Amino acid sequence: MEKKIALIPGDGIGPDIIKQGVRVLDAVAKKCGHVFNYETVLAGGCAIDKFDNPLPKESLDTCLAADSVLLGAVGGPKWDDVPSNKRPEKALLGLRAGMKVFANLRPAVMFKQLSAACPLKDEIVGEGLDILIVRELTGGIYFGDRGRNADNTEAFDTERYNVSEIERILKIGFESAMKRQKKMCVVDKANILESSRLWREVANKMHKDYPEVVLDFLYVDNAAMQLVRNPRQFDVIATSNMFGDILSDEASQVTGSIGMLASASLGDGTGPGLYEPIHGSAPDIAGKNLANPLATILSCAMMLRFDFKMEKEALMIEKAVDTVLDEGWRTGDIAGSDIDAIKAAGKLVGTDKMGDLVINAL
Repeated sequence: MEKKIALIPGDGIGPDIIKQGVRVLDAVAKKCGHVFNYETVLAGGCAIDKFDNPLPKESLDTCLAADSVLLGAVGGPKWDDVPSNKRPEKALLGLRAGMKVFANLRPAVMFKQLSAACPLKDEIVGEGLDILIVRELTGGIYFGDRGRNADNTEAFDTERYNVSEIERILKIGFESAMKRQKKMCVVDKANILESSRLWREVANKMHKDYPEVVLDFLYVDNAAMQLVRNPRQFDVIATSNMFGDILSDEASQVTGSIGMLASASLGDGTGPGLYEPIHGSAPDIAGKNLANPLATILSCAMMLRFDFKMEKEALMIEKAVDTVLDEGWRTGDIAGSDIDAIKAAGKLVGTDKMGDLVINAL
């Protein structure tokens, strides 16, 4: 099978980790008889530097013409002072809107081998965590009306949702729950926000089509507390754009390292998905062979699973990552309190070596 993949290395460590993702994809392709062709495009801060535009039209067009898109990371302090309409993060919003990828799937998984990196007590996390956060991605307050008054003394941002936007997210949430533990929690702020009350109404109506799923609701402040107090109570969390942004970052820290978590942004299946690690650009370690590429490599597995329907190949990558962790190899961010012992054992590695290890495990 031949597929075209658009690559957006972006800024900071983005090029470092994308390189390893491509190496792993090529190893899978060679092993399984596929051909992956790549086209690299600019987006984020690097695009601002070259084109004075975080997402040039040519970059978006290339992504739309691809079978799938792999993104590294965008942004950094270098562009903190650019006008708000040209910030690197605008590339992300533009990609999501332009590609019509409305659902972000973020698995928050605590690998059993990395329990030492988890900040929670053993009796709280038990033998591990496996939570799927389904975040609405192209609506809500991030895309609502915004502005300031004439004398710049007042600002506003509007949270707005319609029924169809909510339905398509909750459909993914319910169907994901049916393949997991059959539990879904909708997180909102229905005691205050009218938009959240609409989320609850739609969820209760749709629940009739998924009677096997246990449906619960939590206010976002309580959900944030429960993720720390008892994260094992959650299976699938479905929520709005802003709440999902916050809770998925919290969940990443609960699992031990943001450097291990992948994500998939999906649409209706008629166009490419957008795959990326959930961490930032970490410009302080860019080019130093220190970044953890495993979240990007696991994002590649999600790409194979969702866009290319290559379940066997996706499992190969995930099993290879598991094998590498079982053998005790660690980058600095996932070494936890054992870092001195890992270093003494010669198991502390950099970006390139971690890529080598995953490829060898394949």
